[in-house]
Amino acid sequence: MAEYQSVRAGAGARTAQIDVGLRAHMNKVYGTMSVGLAITALAAWAISGLAVVDGQLTGLGQAIYASPLKWLIMFAPLIMVFAFGAVVNRLSAAAAQLFFYTFAVLMGLSLSSIFLVYTGMSIVQTFLVTSVAFAGLSLWGYTTKKDISGWGAFLVMGVIGLIVAMIVNIFLQSPAIMFAISALGVLIFAGLTAYDTQRIKNDYIQHAHAMDQEWLAKSAIMGALNLYLDFINLFMFLLSFLGNRE
Repeated sequence: MAEYQSVRAGAGARTAQIDVGLRAHMNKVYGTMSVGLAITALAAWAISGLAVVDGQLTGLGQAIYASPLKWLIMFAPLIMVFAFGAVVNRLSAAAAQLFFYTFAVLMGLSLSSIFLVYTGMSIVQTFLVTSVAFAGLSLWGYTTKKDISGWGAFLVMGVIGLIVAMIVNIFLQSPAIMFAISALGVLIFAGLTAYDTQRIKNDYIQHAHAMDQEWLAKSAIMGALNLYLDFINLFMFLLSFLGNRE
């Protein structure tokens, strides 16, 4: 009996330790994601201000919005995401974090054109709507007892389909296709927000017993990147519905 109580007490202590560690891990994930979003927002705002003066494109604006360089700027964040996934295991936690923040600056450059297309007020309003929706979806993903890991394959296929459709529509310029892409994009990234949150939580619980601090640090950065991308994409697709054009 005494041995059973000792084992039970040990298990309870480990569970409590994991709970505390999980909260700290998730706080780091959300904190890193928030810093990344702030960097992106500031970079987008600053670059748009330098690119347009008195309603006219400056030399910088001509280069990033009206030259072939715009295609590199458009697709560079996507390339960096794939590159990050390929090399993250060979990076230190500090290098991975620097990579993430560099990516956030590049994403700000890529998104700076929204300040030329939409009013500042509608951008702020859409950001607030996205923040509320993201918080609710992420909280549900964290607290739900339902296993939603099966969503992953379908959601990834949906993202691939969206990317292909968006590339095709660059040439077709169809408003109907763009509307369908935006509607599906909101649904897919809403699902990914909940899915990624649960996956980050479960990954920590599965690996917490090893207490590999380097792995945990890089895992938090990768989790922050995934949620950052979910937020950015959810924001952009909502902006196509809620944004008022200049």
